Amino acid sequence: MNARGQLGDFLQARRSQLRPEDTGVATYGDRRRVQGLRREELALLAGVSASYYSRLEQGQAVNASPEVLDALARALQLDDAERRHLIELAAGTRRRPATRRPPAERVSPAVRQLVATLGGVPVVVLGRRADVLAWNTAGHALFAGHLDPEIPERPNHGPNMARLVFLDAHTRDLYADWPTKARAVVATLRMASGQHPNDPLLAALVGELTVQTPEFGAMWADHRVKAGGHTVYEMRHPLVGAMAVTQQTLLTEDGQTVVVATTEPGSASHAAMTLLVHSAATSRTGDPQPLGIRD
Repeated sequence: MNARGQLGDFLQARRSQLRPEDTGVATYGDRRRVQGLRREELALLAGVSASYYSRLEQGQAVNASPEVLDALARALQLDDAERRHLIELAAGTRRRPATRRPPAERVSPAVRQLVATLGGVPVVVLGRRADVLAWNTAGHALFAGHLDPEIPERPNHGPNMARLVFLDAHTRDLYADWPTKARAVVATLRMASGQHPNDPLLAALVGELTVQTPEFGAMWADHRVKAGGHTVYEMRHPLVGAMAVTQQTLLTEDGQTVVVATTEPGSASHAAMTLLVHSAATSRTGDPQPLGIRD
C-alpha cells in the first residue's frame, strides 16, 4: 500500500461523498459530471489553492501542514476517527518505506492476565491485522467454536478475524446483519493501514481478500474508518440461538485490540450467553487451563 496513494484515494473518496447542498456550495443548476464536490470546490472550502489540492490527491505533494490538514478535515466534514486517519496518512507520506519484515505480534503477560481474569466473559485479542492472538474459552465458544481452541498459539497459523468474517461460512452465519459487521471489520483494517502504510503483511491480507471476495473490495474502496468503540450485533449462535451482543473494543499499549462481548443483564440474550459460557467451561473440565489461554 503506497502512503501517498492512500492519502489521495482517501481525499477523493471523501470528496465524492459530499453533496454541494451539504456544504453550501452554489451549483446554479449546472449539470455536474463528477460525483460529489469538484476539486476546486473542495479547495475553496478548505482555503487552499486548487492546484495544491490537486497535487495532494495525485500523490505529488507531501509535508501538508497541520493547519492545511485541519482545514481539509473541516471541509470534508470528517469525524474524529476520520480526522486521525487523515493525519496518519499524511504522516505516512513522510516516512521511509520499511525494509524489514515486521516482527510477530505477541500478547503481553498483562493482557493474558486480563483475559484470564475475564474468564466468564467472551474475550478475543486481535493484532493490528485482525489476527487472533488469544482468546479465553468463552471467546472461543462465541466467535469460533468450530475451530481448534489451540489454533491461536500455532505460529503463523492462527485465525484472522477478517478472513473469518468474509470467507468462513460459520462466522458469516453468526451475524444476522452480516454487512454491518463486515463494514466494521474493513473500517478497522483501513484505520490500521493508515497507521502502518508499509506493512507488507497487511497489504497482502487486503490483496487476498480483495481478490477472493468482491464484497471486501467494494467496502475497501469506500475508505470508511473505525477506531474502537462498541457495537450491538444480533448474533445467531448454533448452540444457544439468537443473542443481542455488545462488542466493545479496548486498545492495549502495544496497539492490540481486546474485544469483550457482553449482554444486557436479565435479558434473554444474557441467559443464552450464560448457557453458552457454562457449556463451554464444563466441556473442558479436564483441561488443566480451562480458560483456554496458552503461554
